[in-house]
Order: sequence, then C-alpha cells, then structure tokens
Amino acid sequence: MTTPISHISSRTIGTVESVAPENITVLLDTDSPKSTAFSEGIPVSFPKINNYVLLPSETGAIVGVIVWIGIERSGYPKRTGHDDFELIDLPFPLRKMNVCPMGTLSGTKSKQWKLERGVQSYPSVGDLVILPTADQLAAIVTGTAEDGRMTVGTCPTAHQASISVNPDTLFGRHLAVLGNTGSGKSCTVAGIIQSAITSAQQEIESTKPSVTHPNARFIVLDPNGEYSRCFNGSRVFKVQSDLVEGVLPFKLPAWMWNSSEWASIAQAATKTQRPLLQKALRELRTGTSDWAGLDVKAKVWIRVRTLLSSISRYRFTGVTGYPDLGNCGGALEIALPDFEAYLRDQTFPEPYKGELAFLVSVLKVESIEKNNAGYYPSIRNVFLNSVCEQCEKIINLYPISYQSGCINEDNPTYFNLTQLADHLELIAANEPNNAGQYISTLLLRIKAILGDSRMSGVIAPEEDIALETWLNMVIGDGGGANVQVTVLDLSLVPHEILHLVIAVTSRLILEAHQRYRNSNSQKDNLPTVLVLEEAHTFISKNSNRSDDIPTPSEMCRATFERIAREGRKFGIGLLLSSQRPSELSETVLSQCNSFMLHRITNDRDQELIARLVPDTSRGLLRELPCLPTSHYILLGAASKLPILIQAHKLENGQRPDSDDPEFWDVWTGKKERSIDWEQIVNEWGQATDECEIVDKEEE
Repeated sequence: MTTPISHISSRTIGTVESVAPENITVLLDTDSPKSTAFSEGIPVSFPKINNYVLLPSETGAIVGVIVWIGIERSGYPKRTGHDDFELIDLPFPLRKMNVCPMGTLSGTKSKQWKLERGVQSYPSVGDLVILPTADQLAAIVTGTAEDGRMTVGTCPTAHQASISVNPDTLFGRHLAVLGNTGSGKSCTVAGIIQSAITSAQQEIESTKPSVTHPNARFIVLDPNGEYSRCFNGSRVFKVQSDLVEGVLPFKLPAWMWNSSEWASIAQAATKTQRPLLQKALRELRTGTSDWAGLDVKAKVWIRVRTLLSSISRYRFTGVTGYPDLGNCGGALEIALPDFEAYLRDQTFPEPYKGELAFLVSVLKVESIEKNNAGYYPSIRNVFLNSVCEQCEKIINLYPISYQSGCINEDNPTYFNLTQLADHLELIAANEPNNAGQYISTLLLRIKAILGDSRMSGVIAPEEDIALETWLNMVIGDGGGANVQVTVLDLSLVPHEILHLVIAVTSRLILEAHQRYRNSNSQKDNLPTVLVLEEAHTFISKNSNRSDDIPTPSEMCRATFERIAREGRKFGIGLLLSSQRPSELSETVLSQCNSFMLHRITNDRDQELIARLVPDTSRGLLRELPCLPTSHYILLGAASKLPILIQAHKLENGQRPDSDDPEFWDVWTGKKERSIDWEQIVNEWGQATDECEIVDKEEE
C-alpha cells in the first residue's frame, strides 16, 4: 500500500540549503536522478535547466524553476544509518542547483491543482524538494480551463503539454512579440491569429451551432507584404492591386487626414503656416470660406475642439522637450487671446460664456510664453489635464445635433483636394502682415505631394471612397460576417508617406471604436486586434529633436502611444512584432502586459527585456540568446509563470512570406530566377517607351 508520505518520499530529490526571495539553493541527494527521473512511471530528463520542482509548504507547494545546475567539492555527506565517521574525508562532488520561486500550487476541493502567482510562505533550510506529478506539471504550465481558451503551442519541458491562454488577457492588455530576425516571430504572429479564429470557431460549433463564423477582428498593418497569403478568407488590400487577383486596392484619401497630420507631411511651421493651413482645411470641410459668418457659439466650439486635439496627447505626461514643447506651447499661447475675444462678444450666451471664462482663468494659471532664448518652459501634466477637462466640459455642453452640424479642421469630411493649395494661397493673400510671403514653400510641398503619381493612387484615388465604406471594409460589419482578418499590404506604399499612412489608419480605427462605444447605451466596445509588424520602425523612441514641426514618424509614434494608453477602454488590443525592442517607444512597451520572447542576442535588447520583467524571472532570460527557431518564452499577464513554448508548425499555405534568401541554391543553379525588368518597370509606373535616351552627338 502506498501512503502519501511514501509517495512524496519516492519523489524527493534533495533539500533546501539556502533561501533568498529570488533564489533558493538546493542540495541534491546522492541517490537522486543523474540524467533521467521516473515520475509516476513517466521518464523525464532531470536535472535540466527550466525543469519545474516543488517545495512543499503550509500553503501548498512552491513552484520553482531550475536556473542553474553545478557541482561543488565538499566532504562526503553523512548518511543516516551508515557509519561513515571513520572514512577518510576526501573531497566529494555534491550536486547543487539554484531554483527560482515563481508561484504556489495548491489543491482545490474538487481535487484539482490550481496555480497562483507569488509566494506566500518561503521554505526553510532543510525542507524537502520534490518532483511534480504529471497532473501537477500539467496544472503548472496549462492553468485552469477558464484561463485557456486558445492554444499557442506546446511546452517542451512538460511532456509537450498543450499551452492555452485567455485571449481577453492576451490581446486586451497588449502583446509584444520580440526576437531577432529569423527567430520565428512572423510565424508566431500568424499562428496566434489562426489559433484564435480556429478556437473561436470550435467554441461556436459546440455552443451556438446557428452561428456560422466568429465575430473576430484582426487588422494587420504589414509593411513588408508577408501576410497576404497566410489567412484563409482574409481581405487583403494592396497598392497596385490590379496586379494580383483577389486583392483590393488600398485607399486612404488625404481628406481623411486631420490638421496635425497635414502639418507633419507638409512640414508646416507652427507660427504662421500651420494656423493658415488649419483655416483652409476648416473652410474647405465646411464648404464655406466665410469664417466671419459663423456665430460666436460655433466659433468657440471649433476653437475649443482644436485646442483639445492639439494638447490632449500630453495631458498625462506633461511636456519637457522639443518638438512637443513647441507644438503644445504654441497651441496654448495662440488660443488664449482668441478665447478672450469671444468673451467680449455680447452675443455669446450662457452657460457657454461662464465655462469659457473659467477655461481662460485656468489657462492663465501658468504663463505659456517663450523665454528670451525663444523656447517655451516645461508644461506640467496637472495643468494640461485641467485644461483638457475644462475643454471637454465646454464641448459636452453643446447638444449632439449641434455638434454634428459643426465641422472643424480635424473632421474626416470630404473636400476637393485639388482646391487646397489655391484656397490656402487665397487665405494668405487676405491676411494682414503680408502672410503670403511665408507660405510659398508650404504651397510647393502640398502641390508636390498631391501631384506625385506614386502617391496619388493611395491619397488621391480616381475613384474615391466614402468613410463609411472604408470603415466597413477595414474594420468589418456587424457580426464579422464579411471578414475576420484584414491585411493591409503596405509594401508598395512610398516611403515618404508610409509612416503617415500607418498613423492615419490607426487613428481612424481608434476614433471609430471610440464613437462606436459612445453611440450605444450599454457602452459596449468592439473587440479588435491591431497588428503591427516592424514596430521599431514606426514606434521608435523620441528623438528629442529641437524642431517645432512634428515629422510623420513622430505622428505615428504619438498615435500608437495613444492607442497603447487608451485603446483597451474601447476594445482595441495591440499585437506588436519587433526585432529591436531597445528602439521601441518606452510608453508603448510599458503598456504591453504580455511578451513572447524569441531568440535575442543583442546586449542592449537583453538589458531592456531584463528591466521589463520581475526579478524572479530574470534567470530564465539567460536562455534567450540560445533559443531555437520557433521557440519562445511566454511571460506576463497571459501566463502565471514564464513558460518555454514551441510554436505550432504552420503548413506552407499558412506561413508568412518571410523565409531566408536561398543564396546558394540560386547561385549554383538548383533554383531558377527569371528576370523581366521591362515588366517590373511598367508595373513601377514608368512607361519605357517614353524614356528615350538621345546621344548628344546626334543632337
């Protein structure tokens, strides 16, 4: 008969020698397994890095991960029942290992094992260390049924147990997939999306057979064109879509851009050019050039909305460096005299006038003026938050019907793009102080952008698209009937506008979700996952430039920082993939609560990852430089313990187009590569018959 004590004794491998909060040293018994252990008749490799062991305590059993194994020369251990005292005390190799405590495993009333984060009670010196049973090991790496609704791979250190996670936690709190080139990131991203949709389909078939498809939404921003063919039934958008069957044309008309995005791509100076550009956009969107014809109530609504959109991104962080100081300080300095002028208007009614007067008093709390060197002082987040709160209070005073009738320069309202430069020039001509002399370069840049044939198919298409149609095609319709995965293949988008295209697309998705939530009485959100490849390129760290004019890359970073902070409230989850985590925006990375860490060899990237994870998990990160391809460590909110996972193998039709170049096979003729430069040039948008080379001597 096997008693509980004898059962534990058969699994005992050593005792605790020393205890620290982040490290427990274990002295292995002389008769403990040296290469293979039999836990309940199942052979497992032991001892081995990343193996799990248990340390029984009064609250259950502490789960530890082996992070170091070694041999120390010591005196021969004295054994109970043996007379070893007369032996010569020669050095004896004692095996030891360091264990990192990760959590607590306890039994429930239903005789199921449950893993909890953290350690309530640490062991003492001399306490037993045992091997987990198969059931305990499964509970450690797989969790409970509520936690695991979609599979993400198998655990090589736990008998290839299937690892499942909760998609609400994985996507709702943002996920970062990090690793070197060639480590398997793209396949992991594709596998996660496919597994989420497949798991949802299986759940529907078992619980709601009347439903035909999952109401899932994944939007993939694909700058390299890797994911166009790896999702069955996905909707793919691409520049020059007529070259590929079944692919739709990607359009993002420039009238969808807000004033900040126009200012960044046109490099409009903040002092003179940007206010004129905002005025031109506002008048073109409203369909009127008579700003003076609007009543003061409408002017206040438009002006307050403009101020809020300019400073809201800084309300929780404050502003300390350029170009942010120039943008935020300039918006505050220009707004104050306008508001004071509106207060002097006798036709401005209450309660709008009283609230605007209070906003003026808030703005005067801090002096926002340039110093003698021409720079604005640092602006505190407390002050900015107060200004934003009062702006929101004023906007909320206006009825919904009135707000829908008032259009400012940031509304995605259609206007004729060809009229922008001419209308801007007309406005400048009517301005005092000869403002026209300051906008000549701005006009040239706007005309060059709109006239560039490489960009026109995206920002000024011949067949325009309505905003409602764009949202329906990119985000999807009710119930997800039209598509679950949307891939925006941006590989042929000109580099000059690529950052802006990603910024505008992401902003429209966020604002559409905000309005969806506010439009229904239950305040339900629309769960959507926004996937961004090569995230370090588009969400790079702040460059601390001294220029007041934001660049498209800075607009792109600011947009994703806003999504990282606010997206969860509106149902948007981020899935970021990057090979250089040390170059990512710290704001975005700090908002990611789950990480899938592939092979990382760069020392700067390793240092950054070490700062993101708890001290108790840093021992596992030493394995990052030698992880095999398609293996990663899952840690964070999606997993109670860091787990080594082998990603599911994808078939050829499901894999992204990210294979390594086959140099040798092509060089040696094993694989053919035919070349037709004429066809490529024609597709490039240049007709070869128009490019004639004339010899100067023949002229």
